[in-house]
Amino acid sequence: MSPKYKRVLIKLSGEALAGKQGHGLDENVISGVVEQIAEVHNMGVEIALVIGGGNFWRGRQGKQMERTTADHMGMLATVMNSLAMMDALEQRGIPTRVQTALIMTSVAEPYILRKALHHFEKGRVVIMACGTGNPYCSTDTAAAQRACEIQADVLMMAKNIDGIYDSDPKLNPAAKKYEHISYIDIIKNGIKAMDTTAATMCMENNIPVLAFGLDGDRTIVRAVCGEHIGTVIDNA
Repeated sequence: MSPKYKRVLIKLSGEALAGKQGHGLDENVISGVVEQIAEVHNMGVEIALVIGGGNFWRGRQGKQMERTTADHMGMLATVMNSLAMMDALEQRGIPTRVQTALIMTSVAEPYILRKALHHFEKGRVVIMACGTGNPYCSTDTAAAQRACEIQADVLMMAKNIDGIYDSDPKLNPAAKKYEHISYIDIIKNGIKAMDTTAATMCMENNIPVLAFGLDGDRTIVRAVCGEHIGTVIDNA
């Protein structure tokens, strides 16, 4: 297999990293992800990761909490996931750097675009944590923004569901899966696969998105090599 893309940004769902336990980190899931990232890395693909924090904290949990505080707690949850992923990658021999949108130099570098690009040149995986560093912004929006900034060839969204459906397949067994959908339709129909801000940002910067399930046979590798899995979102 050979890669279709030179530079990719992979958005990993925090919930997907929790595995069947639904909370925290499942080491078997992380190990499987790391094996695939190592394979892609060894193909010469430049890799950025954005990891959600929903396996530790979701802003909507803090119903009585001020939104900005809840969102900052979510950003810290992404740092825990990012450090765990960095450790697992480096144990596998893959050089990795964590960059954070909130300054915490004791554990990670601050996010600086030129430094991230330099890491790619040196063959390092870059994990971009803390979202955009701003409340009221999801990690989907952060992934879209970082994909635009690094000029990624594609934004890959690895979730705990195998694509985008016209309704929730967990609630509706007859839900229809889209093979392809445009950004305009995502926005117009209010499809919740990615938030409107992220969809608009990718649409305006012509960054294609591939949404697929993490729980499958080598789905990350297959996606990077251009196999048609999941749902493609673009301007077509």
